[in-house]
Amino acid sequence: MNRDWRRPLVGRMLMLLGGCLLLGLVTGEYAWTLVLGLLAQLGWMLGQLIRLHRWLSRREKDEPPPDGYGLWGEIFDAIYHLQRRGQRERGRLQAVIDRIQESTAALRDAVVMLDSEGNLEWWNRAAETLLGLKAPQDAGQPVTNLVRHPRFKEYFEREEYREPLELASPINDDVRLQFQITRYGNAEHLMLVRDVTRLHQLEQMRKDFVANVSHELRTPLTVLAGYLETLVDNVDEVNPRWQRPLHTMQQQATRMQALLNDLLLLAKLEAADYPSDNSPIDIQRLLQSIRTDAVALSGDQAHRIELDVQPGASLKGSEAELRSAFSNLVFNAVKYTPAHGTIRIHWWSDAQGGHLRVSDNGPGIEARHLPRLTERFYRVDAGRASHSGGTGLGLAIVKHVLLRHRGKLEIHSEMGRGSQFSCHFDPRQLLAGPPQPADEED
Repeated sequence: MNRDWRRPLVGRMLMLLGGCLLLGLVTGEYAWTLVLGLLAQLGWMLGQLIRLHRWLSRREKDEPPPDGYGLWGEIFDAIYHLQRRGQRERGRLQAVIDRIQESTAALRDAVVMLDSEGNLEWWNRAAETLLGLKAPQDAGQPVTNLVRHPRFKEYFEREEYREPLELASPINDDVRLQFQITRYGNAEHLMLVRDVTRLHQLEQMRKDFVANVSHELRTPLTVLAGYLETLVDNVDEVNPRWQRPLHTMQQQATRMQALLNDLLLLAKLEAADYPSDNSPIDIQRLLQSIRTDAVALSGDQAHRIELDVQPGASLKGSEAELRSAFSNLVFNAVKYTPAHGTIRIHWWSDAQGGHLRVSDNGPGIEARHLPRLTERFYRVDAGRASHSGGTGLGLAIVKHVLLRHRGKLEIHSEMGRGSQFSCHFDPRQLLAGPPQPADEED
């Protein structure tokens, strides 16, 4: 293929002009011969363009280009090579796509690709088994029309995909699935679905075991604590050397009862996603009651406990559960803040929802402990927690109560400057105005 196309083109134009001038010399019509020569050249160029268009418009991919020479031969050859290169590249990309689809089809986890609106674009075979998707009729359907659980719809629409969601399979209630969504590209979604039925069963077995053991221990421990209380009440009739052991046993029995009560409360919280007694709660009245209890708990330590509640604050949920969660945070601040320290309880609401903040000027918590504070039985200082009578389950209870009320817990602390525990509730948990007392409904 001739790469230097300029020389033949210039030579052809010179030959054309020379022929036209020679013909004009013979006929004496120089202008007309030049016009006719240029028209002939233009017609030939138009003919080559038509040949090129016909060749490009044909569907046969392997058809060679039309014969040509000079500049047009170069054009035909260049387009042909570009065409072949594009075919090879498309073949390579198609092979990659085929391999990816084959590998994802072999996965036991479901892989579902969604567009920016949440409509189904592609899925593997596992998605048909786990979610009941059917090709091709489900293509283009919104995923929330096929996975109809309210919690999935809420999870998808909130677009907060940091934590996975566990739900029963839409086609089999005995199968437990874990949904994890990732954003990519132009706001598209990649949804991975795993079968976690076995893990869920093991976790349920653990919960049932803890709940059953706690329930079975409750009765004998109550009997033991009752006899110890009777003996302590009549300590004057007991040998003096048994007085201290009796008081110690009573303290430990009380601590064991508190531990069992917390374990049973956790089991109850984990048994359902939402509280059964969902009713309006007067936040100001609830926090005032908790502050009164905190002042009594402070006693001789004389903590300064400040309460700041936005007027008309009200929340939807279980008052007993929220009282347990809020009092855990406030009482922890009282226990771990030095005497005469300051504890602030602040409630406010905004466009993001309702917020409770409990802050203190205590010793603070090291940053390495913060991610694990809500784990069961995790203690920053085992000796100090044991001395204070804690069970190690308080913040775990707070976490589960907030999850059941569409809330989350945030912890900030700095050594030597105190700690700050914040509860953030979804706007849907807020009520427009303060709840009305029951006797005013008549």
